[in-house]
Amino acid sequence: MTRTDQFKAVVDLGFTDRQARFLVTVMLFSGVCVGRQYCAFAGIVRGQKMYDFFSSLVADRWATVYTTAHRRAHLYHVHSKRLYAAIGEPHNRHRKPVTLARAVERLMVLDAVLADHRLRWLGSEREKVEYFKLATTLRSTELPHLTFDDGKRKTVRYFTDKLPIGVAADGRRHVFLYLVNRKTPVDFRAFLHRHGDVLRAVPEWEIRLLMPSHFTTALDLYEEAASEEMRRPLRLSQTEEISWYFTQRSRVDRGAAPEDFGRFRRAERTFRGPRYQALYRQWRTHGEWPVQATASPVLDDKMSGGRGRVTGLPLTHAYARIAPMVGSA
Repeated sequence: MTRTDQFKAVVDLGFTDRQARFLVTVMLFSGVCVGRQYCAFAGIVRGQKMYDFFSSLVADRWATVYTTAHRRAHLYHVHSKRLYAAIGEPHNRHRKPVTLARAVERLMVLDAVLADHRLRWLGSEREKVEYFKLATTLRSTELPHLTFDDGKRKTVRYFTDKLPIGVAADGRRHVFLYLVNRKTPVDFRAFLHRHGDVLRAVPEWEIRLLMPSHFTTALDLYEEAASEEMRRPLRLSQTEEISWYFTQRSRVDRGAAPEDFGRFRRAERTFRGPRYQALYRQWRTHGEWPVQATASPVLDDKMSGGRGRVTGLPLTHAYARIAPMVGSA
C-alpha cells in the first residue's frame, strides 16, 4: 500500500482526512501520541475539536489512555487491530502496550517526525526494505538486519532499530533519526556499524541525534564516537590483526586458551577501547564484514565533503509531566 492508500483506508473507517493522516503517522512511527501533537499537525488550537477527537478514539476503542505521572497529562495508545489492518500493518509492534518510559521515548520520535514536513518519512520495515532495494544497489544481506533462529526456522528482520528514516524530495539527502537514551554511546556505535553499508550507498546523509534535556551534555561524546567510527578508517594490516584477536578472544570466552598468549595480550592492550568493544559484538553477530568495513574510506570522504554529518536536535517538550524517568526503558 502507498501512503495515500493508507490514508484513504482510514478515512473509509469514518475519520476525516486530517484525522486519518494523523492516525496513520502515529501508527507508523510511535503508536502513541498526545493532544498537542494533533493540534500541531492539524494547525488548530487546543480546544473542543481536540477533546472530541480523542474522546471518540477512546470511546470507540480505537485507543486507550496511559496512566501518567501528572494526572492531567493524557497519553493515548492507538492499538486497534482494525486500524492497523486497514493500513496493511496488522502485526505492527506499535499495537502492543509498552512501559510508560518507553512510550514517552516513542513520543519523542514522533515529535521529530512531525517537526520536519519536508521529508518523506519511512516507518515500517517493509517500506524501508522496499525503498533501499530500489534506491540503491544494496543486497538484502547488506541492509541492517538480525537473524533469529528458534531451532526450527530462521527469521531475518530488517532495520530492527525501528527508527524513522527521512528522504528529501530530490531523493539525495537521507536523515536517520537516533534517540539518545544513554549517557554513553555504546548502543550508538552498534547503530553506526549496522547502518554502515546504507550510509556508504546513499548520496547524502544526516544522522540526527534526538537529545532529551537530561542527555544534552552527552552530545560531545556521541559526536566523538561518530568521528572515531567513521572518520578514522583502519589500515588493512590492523583489520587482519583485529580479526585474529577476535577469533582468539572468542576462544577465551568459551574457556579455551589463545593460540599465542603473548600476541593475544599485546592485541588485548591495543584493542581495548570502546570502538573495538562495539566492533567485537558486531563481529560475533555478523562475522568478518564489520571488521573489513572499518577499512573503507567512504564515510570519511562523505563527511569531509559535507555529504555526511551528525547533528543534535534538542527535545524541549515537557515529557517529565508524563513520565519522570524518560531514558530508562
